[in-house]
Amino acid sequence: MAKKIDYEQSMQRLEMIVSHLESGELPLEEAMKLFEEGIKLSNACYETLQKAEQKITFVTALKKTGEEEP
Repeated sequence: MAKKIDYEQSMQRLEMIVSHLESGELPLEEAMKLFEEGIKLSNACYETLQKAEQKITFVTALKKTGEEEP
């Protein structure tokens, strides 16, 4: 089973992948593999940010109503 990496590690890896792809020096097959990995990382980062935004919205709403977070 693959080890789950955190948001910051995912972003670092994604930046590295973009840099390699932009270099234009990779064989097509390797570039495609990196592109696929990049898409997966991008989706995972997006989901992480969505969850964070939902939590911030929830906590902000609680603060406005004067309630405490469960």
